[in-house]
Order: sequence, then structure tokens, then C-alpha cells
Amino acid sequence: MNGEAEKKMRLLIVDDERDLLNLLKKVLAKKCDCDISLANTGAEAQTQIQGWKPDVVLTDIIMPETDGLQLLEFIQTTDPTISTIIMTGYGTVEMAVKALKKGAYDFFEKPFDNDKISQVVKRAMERTKLLKENQRLQQQVINNCNSTQFIGKSKPLRQAVDLLIRYGKSDATLLIRGESGTGKEVAARTVHLSSKRAARKMITVNCPALPEQILESELFGYCKGAFTGADNDKDGLFLEAEGSTILLDEIADIPVSLQTKLLRVLQEKEIQPLGQTKTIKVDVRVLASTNQNLEEKIEKGEFREDLYYRLNVMNIVLPSLREMKEDIPLLAQHFLKMYAIEYERENLSFSKEAMQCMMQQPWKGNVREFQNIINRAVLLASDHILTVHDLKNDDGNNTCNYDPSQLPLPQNIHSLPYKDAKQTIISDFTISYLKNCLHNSKGNVTAAARASCMERQAFQRLMRKHAIQSSTYK
Repeated sequence: MNGEAEKKMRLLIVDDERDLLNLLKKVLAKKCDCDISLANTGAEAQTQIQGWKPDVVLTDIIMPETDGLQLLEFIQTTDPTISTIIMTGYGTVEMAVKALKKGAYDFFEKPFDNDKISQVVKRAMERTKLLKENQRLQQQVINNCNSTQFIGKSKPLRQAVDLLIRYGKSDATLLIRGESGTGKEVAARTVHLSSKRAARKMITVNCPALPEQILESELFGYCKGAFTGADNDKDGLFLEAEGSTILLDEIADIPVSLQTKLLRVLQEKEIQPLGQTKTIKVDVRVLASTNQNLEEKIEKGEFREDLYYRLNVMNIVLPSLREMKEDIPLLAQHFLKMYAIEYERENLSFSKEAMQCMMQQPWKGNVREFQNIINRAVLLASDHILTVHDLKNDDGNNTCNYDPSQLPLPQNIHSLPYKDAKQTIISDFTISYLKNCLHNSKGNVTAAARASCMERQAFQRLMRKHAIQSSTYK
């Protein structure tokens, strides 16, 4: 019974008329099945809102000192999930409409109808439940993002992590798809750590890394004498993953002959070690990942259709870095900090151009490519500010094709007066133009001025006006 009582919704009724408070409490306690508290003043109500934490507040609008509008503003600031219902007397409907515009859930006039007010309170409680549940889920997604190795808060990433967490509650086979470098192994680890199998180590198998015969013996094990060199019995990775999770990474590269044996594992939950006639039951959850088009491989006869459907009981497609551009600054700072610690390089930061450059790139290798670029930049940069020149690929060439003309407009530009908006854009353009000239001339002011068809003195005046240092580009 105590558990049920704790789950009851809480209603706070606020009015300076004690008789009305008692009447409302008697009516609503019977019709709404909720816990009710009373307050005679707005100040008393504020104290209860902070301490007792009601779900719904039913308040008169005309009260001495703190009125209903002021109380509503306090509620909106303290906890916007609280639903506020306004009671109005004669001549105060206009104030009630104003309260609705400020966020009140509903209002009704005195004298009130018992059934009508109880229905309004019930609907307000349902609204609060939905708002609190939505708030809880959003926080859970953020916490899940923080508790996994995924870095970022973009909507595609939060949705993916939330789905992975949910999949963790199941024991069904899961197919993880996505481009190379999107974090499929991290996704599998997130699913495993969210499952009832989290206490045991997840086993990862890199399928393309092993020849067919070795992969088969590694997966299913073998008996002594099964083949030349098999001097002892050996448990396979499926037995090692007993009670845990096994990730078959890049499943599309498994040979067709081995796919048949894997299908038996998924169908019958049993394995047959090489050289043994008996099968062994296993309790293993199977996760599989691929960056290839399995449907095309099925059409070419390179992947079994029945295995595909066994693997694809549940599935997720991880977003590419191109779909999560807003996460690039977070990822950049994360990797910068990580490698700065590893290489013992303090006080490193990215130049504005370097960050803008990273935001513009397609990153075909996704997070893996992005991480490698920053790793190399932190190790090889000659200055404490990492510039576009430091963002080099494996060939030593600049990975970023920096195009200042593609810089986005300031977010608030359309809310400014025309004159101010124009001046802001001109200022941003001038800074971008000067920096690009200096970037191309490697900090040589004379060459930059010549390339822009300006007098050197005029170019320098603009540099001073916008606090641009040529040494940054040398």
C-alpha cells in the first residue's frame, strides 16, 4: 500500500479563502484520487512547491502580496512540468487569458462545477505525467550518451544510443549497420553493457582477419586430432562467450560454407567443435556488424538469405559524422584533450579556421578518420594553436579544403536591424577574407596585400582593426 501511496499525484490548492480551500479539497480528494495540500498565500505556496513538489497547482488569481500571475511565473521558473490551473472571479477573465499566454494549463470561473473542475485537474495530472516522463527519457538519453564511449549530443546520436540501450534489454540477435568508422564496435559494447550479461566480458571476432579454416576453429573450437597440429582440445569463442555476448564484426566477409554452420548456432543455440560428432548447447547473445550492402551480396549469392533474416531480428543503422556535424566540436575537443595528455603537450587549442575547416569536411572515414587526423595534428603541430595546416592525412597533405566562402551566417543575423546586420556580415567577411589571404601567403603581409590588390598599409590597417596577427599564419 505504501508503494501505491507514493505513486499518487500531488495537488496543491492555493486561495486566501479557507472555506473554499476546504471545499475544493473535499471535492477533489474524492474525484481525483490524489494527495492534496493547501496554501493560504502565494508565499506559502512557493515554499510548498520547492519542498513538497506538487504535480498540479490550482490557484486563485487575485490574492494579497503574491498573486496568481506571480505564482505562475515562479512555477515556470522552478519546474515547468508542473501544470497550473487558474481560478478566476468576476471581472478577472482578462487576467486568466494573460495567464494562459504565460504558460498556465487552463482556467475556470467561480462559482465552479464540481465535475468540470475535477476533469480539468485530471487532465492536468496526465499532462504533468507526460512532461515528466519525456524529461526523464531525455535525461536518460543524455546519461546514456555520457555512459558510453559515444561523444556528442546531436539528435541522430541520441536517438541511436537510446535505441541501443533499449536493445540491451532484449536477448535477440542484433544487426548493426553503418559506414566504416561510425563506431559499430562501440555500439555493440553499449548494447552489451546495457544487458543482463554485462557482468561478463563481451567477445569480439574480427571476421575478415582470419582465413576460413582458422575462423571456423576459433569460433567453434576443436578436439584433439581434428587436424594436423591439433594436439589438444580447444574451446571456441562461442564457448568462451557462454552467458555473455559475442560480436561478429564485419559479418559480410564470412565465407558461405561457414555461414551455414553459423546459421545452425542461431537456430538451434548449439555448436559442433571440429572433430566432434556431438553438439554443445550454448547461451550466447549474437551481435553482428557490417558496413556492406548485404542485400546486394544476397543477390550475388555471396550471403545466405536465411542467415540474413536470422541476424536481422533487430537492427540499427548508425549515423555518419556528416549527419552529426554539430558534434564535431565536442569530438575535436575530446580527442585534443586525450592526445594532449598522451603526448604531454599542454595548452593546445584549435584556431577558428581549423574548427570551421573540420565542420566543412565530408569525413568519409567518419569518426575513425577524424580521430586519426587529430592524433597526428597533436603529435606533429609546431605551435600550441592547431591550424588548418596541421590537419594532414596519411600522405602528409591537408585533409581540409578550407573554403571561407562557405562559412555560415551568424545565427541571430535576421533578428538585427538591417544596418547592424549588414555591418556584422561585412565585418565577418573582412575577417574571413584577410585570414584567407594570409593563409595563402603563409603570413607574408606584402604578398597577401598584393594578392588582394590592396596597398600594404591599407591591408595592415584592417588587420589592426580586427586584431589579426600575421605570425599566426607563418
